[in-house]
This record gives sequence, structure tokens and C-alpha cells, in this order.
Amino acid sequence: MSRFVLLSPNGDFDQKLRAAVANGLRGTLQTIASDILPAGPAELFGLLNQEQPEVLIIGPDVPYEEALRFAKVFDVQLPGLSLVLVSDVDPDYLLYAMRAGIRDILSPQADAAEIRVLLERACQSFATRHRGPEAQQAESGSGLVIGVFSPKGGVGKTTLATNIAIGLGQIAPMSVVIVDLDLQFGDVASGLYLNPQHTVTDAVSPAAAQDSLVLKAFLTVHPAGIYALCAPPNPVDADHITPEQIGHLLEQLAQEFQYVVIDTAPGMPEIGLAAMEQCTDVVWVSAMDIPSLRGLRSGLEVLRQLDIMPESRHVVLNMADAKSGLNVRDVESTIGAPVDVSVPRSRAVALSTNRGIPVLQESKKDPAVKSLRQLVERFNPAWRTQAQRKLHRRVVI
Repeated sequence: MSRFVLLSPNGDFDQKLRAAVANGLRGTLQTIASDILPAGPAELFGLLNQEQPEVLIIGPDVPYEEALRFAKVFDVQLPGLSLVLVSDVDPDYLLYAMRAGIRDILSPQADAAEIRVLLERACQSFATRHRGPEAQQAESGSGLVIGVFSPKGGVGKTTLATNIAIGLGQIAPMSVVIVDLDLQFGDVASGLYLNPQHTVTDAVSPAAAQDSLVLKAFLTVHPAGIYALCAPPNPVDADHITPEQIGHLLEQLAQEFQYVVIDTAPGMPEIGLAAMEQCTDVVWVSAMDIPSLRGLRSGLEVLRQLDIMPESRHVVLNMADAKSGLNVRDVESTIGAPVDVSVPRSRAVALSTNRGIPVLQESKKDPAVKSLRQLVERFNPAWRTQAQRKLHRRVVI
């Protein structure tokens, strides 16, 4: 059972935190209502009537300098604890906070869903640090990097990317991040109904590039238990982001998350190619029309020539419609590759996109929902293991 301790004289936040713990978090919460923090672990534990906590939350109204002093002491004496700072700290101070031992930062205005997600992550971090060496070694590998690409725009690429992220979040809560690499006109923020404080511009800054804890502070929490790194609001900012920075960013995220989902710009810009080189899986998206199919065929041929095609490829026919005059066989013969998942045209998907709530976030019965879940399942470790066994049996035979 997770145990939390709040250090803050702020009664309003105390009530908000208690509501979040009671509604979805297994554990107990004890509060020390003071803006003067204990000198060290011995003094803190002398004030508590419970065992050593897993998460210490430094709440509002505690001076920033006092919080840093406290964090430095605990980081040296009890580095296994998860320390969370509740503060609207200036981004310039984030690096100092992280280096002092703060594991995560929470806004005082955060709602109950954001609080639950962050505290669950803090508990998972605590549990990871207290696992044996063998378990930690097993988890030290990089996560899957899933890029969603299309040579043509308007094929529903962002809709697929956001639904993949939401679906994977249901398989691996708190272990999924979606990155919007359509840096000039990205729609991940609107597709997830987010108003991010930080974007990719912050994530490729020198401070974030050198410290993954700082990078995590720039991610936006989504109520469905995933994280998002959205495109900058000003298209001009995209000119200052290099392919090398994107490659390093994706390497960092793959070390921290089980799944990294990438939404890319249409076509094959340099940023997209740099992202593809980091991908373990590529989802190719096409609509059911001749221009989209020919564009996909040409794109696949170019990538074969460049020899940067990831081995795990998933071709998705989106907005499939039997009345279009084409069928799946026509599509496969045009692009020269099999179609793995066909997502039928759906009013439910269109409505969910306009609302900013991915259709997989809600329990809807719709043929498109079924197909989207089939697509998500392709990245489930259980499915991948089964698919590899089937392939091995075919080779043996």
C-alpha cells in the first residue's frame, strides 16, 4: 500500500490531495502542516505515526529555498524516496530542483486526475528503485518507438496516433508518451484537448537534453494516464529545431517510457526521417483514394532505396469505404504491400476528433473502434510474442 506524506501548511491543497488519494489511489496520507521542514529523515520520522513513506510531497506555501535544502538532505540520506514539489516554479529553476533530488513537479492548480497520475508515477518510481538488480536490469532496455507516417496529409494520421497512445495507455498506464513532430502545424494538443505549458521547443533545450528528469518536467499529463509533448504554438519555432535534437530527444524518451508514439508531418521532411531512424515500428497510413495510395507507394520505394525502413511495419487503411470503388485487394496491389488493419469510415471517430476526446478513451461500440483496438494490440508484448512464434513455425515448416 502506497504511503504519502504532505509537508505544507496549505489546508486547501491538503483537502484536494486527500480527495485524490481516496479516489483511485491505494494508500494513506499524513500531513505535517508547517512551512519549516524537518532537518532530516530522523526528525521527519519522529513526527510520523507510520512506517517510512514512499512519496514525500512538498506542498504550496513552503519557501523554494527551504524545499531545495530539504530535497538535498533526503537525496543524500534516503535516495530511494520519491520527492514531489508542488510549485509554479519558474522554468529556469527546474534544473536546480531536479538536481537537488526533486523527482517531479506538480502545479498547485492541478486537478484530481493530474494529481493521481503523478502520484502513481511517483509510486512506480519508488517501486522500481527498490527492486532487485535482476529486475532492474530486465527493465533497463529501451521502449518501443512507434512512428505514424503518411506521405499525404488529410488521411487521419493524428487521429490514429492519439488513439494508439490512448489505447497503449490502457495496456501500460503512465508508461506512454506521444510526441507531436508536425512542428509547424501539429494537432496533437487539440486532438487530446490539451493546453500545454511546455512544448518540443522546451524538450530540446540544453537543460532537458542533458537531464531526463528536466525533460520529464516539460511533459503534459493527460487524464487518461499518458503524457504528451506537443508542437510549439508558433510555426516559426520549428525552424530552430534540428534533426539531431529530435533524434536525441527520442532516444531519451525511449529510455524512460515503455511506448513512445510519434505523430509526424506529412511527406518526408528531415525531422521525419530523423524520427524514423529511431523507430522500432512504423505505422503507414493511407486513405482509400488513388492519390493517397500512389503517394504511399512512392514513399515506401524511396525509403527502401535509402535503407531506413524499420523492420516492423504496419500498413493501415484509414476511412475505408466499400462505396469508394476500391477494395483491399486494389489497395494492396497499388502500394505493393499487404494491409494490416482496415479502419472503416466512422461518424463516431469524426465526432471524437472534433471533441478532442479520442474514441478509444470512451467505451463506444463501433466497427472503427474494433479496428483501432486491433491496431493497438499489435504493440502489446503478448501479441508480438505470439506473432513471432507463428513466423518461426512457418520458417521451420
